[in-house]
Amino acid sequence: MNNISVIGSGTMGNGIAHVFAQFGYNVSLIDVQQSALDKALTTISKNFDRQVTKGNLTENEKNDALGRIRTFTSLGDGVVNADLVVEAATENLQVKLDLFRQLDELCPKNTILASNTSSISITKIGSATKRPEKVIGMHFMNPVPVMKLVEVIKGYSSSQETTDHVMHICAKLEKIPVEVNDYPGFVANRILMPMINEAIYTLFEGVAGIAEIDTVMKLGMAHPMGPLQLADFIGLDVCLSILKVLHDGFGNPKYAPCPLLVNMVEAGYKGVKSGEGFYEYSPGSKELKVSGRFKK
Repeated sequence: MNNISVIGSGTMGNGIAHVFAQFGYNVSLIDVQQSALDKALTTISKNFDRQVTKGNLTENEKNDALGRIRTFTSLGDGVVNADLVVEAATENLQVKLDLFRQLDELCPKNTILASNTSSISITKIGSATKRPEKVIGMHFMNPVPVMKLVEVIKGYSSSQETTDHVMHICAKLEKIPVEVNDYPGFVANRILMPMINEAIYTLFEGVAGIAEIDTVMKLGMAHPMGPLQLADFIGLDVCLSILKVLHDGFGNPKYAPCPLLVNMVEAGYKGVKSGEGFYEYSPGSKELKVSGRFKK
C-alpha cells in the first residue's frame, strides 16, 4: 500500500496526512474547500518545522514529505488510485454514511475504507457499502504526529485480512495499534467520556470550580491535563456527540450528557476551536485562564 487518501483537512485529517507523508506514503488530502486545504498545508509545514527544530527530521526529509502530499477538492479525483482511504470528516453518522456510499462507488475494488470516528459504529458505516469486509476503524489520537496509540476497530463484517493490513500499516507509522471490537465508544471514549461528563456534573452541581477539578485530577491521578481542559481540547461539541452515541447505544442514563455541556455547545462555546469553553483561549497565549462565565 503506497497511496493513501485522507478525507477532511481539519485537526485530525491534517495530522493523519502528516504522519503518512512522513513515513513515505503518497497522500491525497481531500476537502470541499481549497482554503481549508491551504490552511492544512500551512499547519503541516509548521508541525514539520517543529520536528526539524527538535532534531527528529532533517530539512530534506521535511521537504520530501511535503512533496508527497497533494490536495483535492474533488472526492473522485482524490481517491481514484487509493489503496487506503482514511475518513476524518465531521463526527456525524449521516455524513459518514453518505460519504462511504460514495467511496464505495468511486474507489478501486481493493481499497480499504477506514474511518477515524471516535465513537460511531464501524458495522453501521460498513453496511452503507458493498464491501463491509474492507471497512474498519482507525481511531488516531490528537495530536496525531505525537500520540502513539491507534485504536483499530474491527466491525462485525471486517475481515481478518483487512484488520491485519491496518495493524501492519500502523506499525510502519511507528504507532502502537490496539485491536478492539465495535461497540459504542470502543474503549478509549467509553472510558474517557463518562469521566469528562462526571467532571462537568461536578462543576454543574457546585462541588468545585474548574481549576480545582482539573488540579485534583492532575495532581491526584497523575493526568497530564485535567478533564475540563481536555474537553476543551477535544471540542465540547465532539464530547457531546460521543456521549449521545454512548447514551443511544447502551440506553443507560449514566451516559446522559450533563445539561451544562448541552447548553454550552448550543450557545457556541466549544472549547479551543471557538476560543472559549471552560477556559478562554487567545492566539499565541499559553496562559490557562478560566472562562469569565464561571467566575464567582
